[in-house]
Amino acid sequence: MKLLFKKEMKGILTMLLCIPLFCAGTILQRVTIVSKDNQVAAQVLQEEVKRRTGLQWSISTEMPASGDVIVFTAVKSRPESYRIRQSSDKGRRITRVEGDGTRGLLYGAGYLLRVMEYNKQGVVLPDIPDVEVVPEKAIRGHQIGYRNLANSYDGWTPEQYEQYIRDLAIFGANSIEAIPFMPPSPHFTIPSMDMNLRISGFCKKYDLDFSVWTPATFDLKDAVKRKNYLLQFDTLLRQAVRLDAVFFPGGDPGDNKPQEVLPLLEELSVSLKKYHPKAQIWLSLQGYDPEDCAFVYSYIHQNKPTWLGGIVVGPSSPSLEDTRAALPAMYKIRHYPDITHTVRCDYPVVWWDPAFALTLGREPVNPQPVYYANIYRYIAPYMDGFISYSDGAHDDLNKMVWSMLGWNTGADVREILIQYTNYFFGSSFREEAADGILALEKNWEGAIADNGGIPATLSLWQKQEQDHPELAGNWRWQMFLLRAYYDAYTRARAIREAGLEAAVNRTLLESGDAIGRAEKILQQADKVIMPQWRNRIIALCDDLYKSVALQTSVAKYKAAGAERGAVLDFLDRPLNNRWWLEDKFRDIRTRSKTEQRKALDTIAHWENPGPGSFYDNVGNVSKSSHVVRTEDLHTDPLILRSDAPGFDWWESGYSRRRLSWMVSMRWPSAMRYDHLDTTARYIIRVTGNGESLLRANGERLKPTLYNKGIGEIKEFPVPPALSKTGTLVLTWDSIDEEHLNWRQHSRVSEVWLIKL
Repeated sequence: MKLLFKKEMKGILTMLLCIPLFCAGTILQRVTIVSKDNQVAAQVLQEEVKRRTGLQWSISTEMPASGDVIVFTAVKSRPESYRIRQSSDKGRRITRVEGDGTRGLLYGAGYLLRVMEYNKQGVVLPDIPDVEVVPEKAIRGHQIGYRNLANSYDGWTPEQYEQYIRDLAIFGANSIEAIPFMPPSPHFTIPSMDMNLRISGFCKKYDLDFSVWTPATFDLKDAVKRKNYLLQFDTLLRQAVRLDAVFFPGGDPGDNKPQEVLPLLEELSVSLKKYHPKAQIWLSLQGYDPEDCAFVYSYIHQNKPTWLGGIVVGPSSPSLEDTRAALPAMYKIRHYPDITHTVRCDYPVVWWDPAFALTLGREPVNPQPVYYANIYRYIAPYMDGFISYSDGAHDDLNKMVWSMLGWNTGADVREILIQYTNYFFGSSFREEAADGILALEKNWEGAIADNGGIPATLSLWQKQEQDHPELAGNWRWQMFLLRAYYDAYTRARAIREAGLEAAVNRTLLESGDAIGRAEKILQQADKVIMPQWRNRIIALCDDLYKSVALQTSVAKYKAAGAERGAVLDFLDRPLNNRWWLEDKFRDIRTRSKTEQRKALDTIAHWENPGPGSFYDNVGNVSKSSHVVRTEDLHTDPLILRSDAPGFDWWESGYSRRRLSWMVSMRWPSAMRYDHLDTTARYIIRVTGNGESLLRANGERLKPTLYNKGIGEIKEFPVPPALSKTGTLVLTWDSIDEEHLNWRQHSRVSEVWLIKL
């Protein structure tokens, strides 16, 4: 019976999310907001309605004799819950928002703001079922640290921070995590400590939990540095008007053993409790080996520290499942999901086309609502909540999606997007804008050249851009436009440059000055393709710097680094092997004619080894036709039982090496070749890094050439008996390399099956 009730409640919550699509409502113009105790929810509702419509709704502590009213009443109910009741009396519309204290009322106001239809005549409030809405997760937050490494936050004013914190609360967040004690940034609008104290004040105003992330990036055995680390908390603890949590990452950054960390946190907890009695410390096991983790768990079981709120599970931590199994039930588990990065992270874009990885990089505007919803639903049973890792405004949509899922795991993703676009862009085209966001996520699926939806997505956004000039200064709008233009421009370049490289390879087989002709072909890429798109991208990057301090260039906007969202710097980065070819040509020109011909033939046939032979760049979605892909994201969203390509980052993104060497897999699940010549002999060539323990049809192959460097060749003759069936399946034996940095792990980049 209890399970049935829970399912019914989830169904009601989902229905509640879908109300704007199905229920007509009443137009509200002159409304009195009644709040007897001056709830901040009333102020938020008043200000946000005015921002969208120009209507000035009044706030009163008493019920007026006539006219439509929205009444806020604090009640004792389940934590953070709210309930909305609607009625009519003598022609007046009465909407009652009952909430569990300040938070419950704020979330009730947030719901109204998300579902109201805004137009020139007034506000249409849909009919809402009389249902109490309760969040599923107790912790629903986001880290928005004011520091130089962020790609935008460090340029925000206090007013921008307050508005963003308000927006997060409107979409259901209850926790804000800051990063104090940071060195100055060239973008800072006020000093670090001042901003963090202001953020604490905003959290008090909106009744949100305030947490701080405070790593120790020095050796804790250094007594002087340890003392100074604790001293820097003094001002924060004394002056912060609210502080609920201190998050100390065990590693990433930091390299201290738990034997040093736990005594430090014990000492910190004394002063923390002095100024903020209810605050707790959270510890992550990031970077800890099994012995370190065992030490922490043993300490917790033996000492049962009351200052410890729980364990944070983030990148390079033990899994949520393992942590829950090892941790006493009295301690909570908080996830630290990376919803800000696309590559070299916990949740990478799976089978991302290298053209995007080379240009958009690690921190582009990345709305991925369906992907991140799948991840959330998969891990939700193991966590008590989350505070996401975010390094900028670029992942704004992902934050809102996770906040909403923290209320209802089963919430419909498209409806979340409709509420997002309704609130931030307007009601008249909320569904079209929501579909435009979904289309942006689809842009990243499959091979870029084969994705004909990319130009269609741009057309959709261009139409909306033309129809809604009033949104030109809206930074969220600007971000989605930037992605639409950038994706389409990158696709056009990728198609053209692939064609140029194919022409180069044909030219290299000709006689005469083949190198000179090939160089001229490569230089054709210097002429800008679709210059109007390129100009719009540049303009949008400038607009975003002005509107939300998004730093899309190291040189132009002082981004903290090339990986930190500097998409403008890679706008014209070659998407073919131009740089590698130009370097090879310079070297080949110094050789004898015979050696030149041999080298040019090798280049020309690199990806076209001849009839009956095959080439795969195993991590390139468009050049890996023989790679066996096992489960997809619907059943394996964390990529636990499958594998996804990785993208190396060399020379700050400007490496001139062959592009195929920058794309790799640890090793493919398998590679399959059918319809082989049963009478022929074959040899397998492999490039990558490190070891490659290769099997063919289950039999380990013995190499005759075994170079381990990047781009160097390994060769494995295939015994004729293995290919006589016409089918060959390649697999790789796994190797334990946990003692190595992930950058040194063995991996495979290219595989040839050569018919001799």
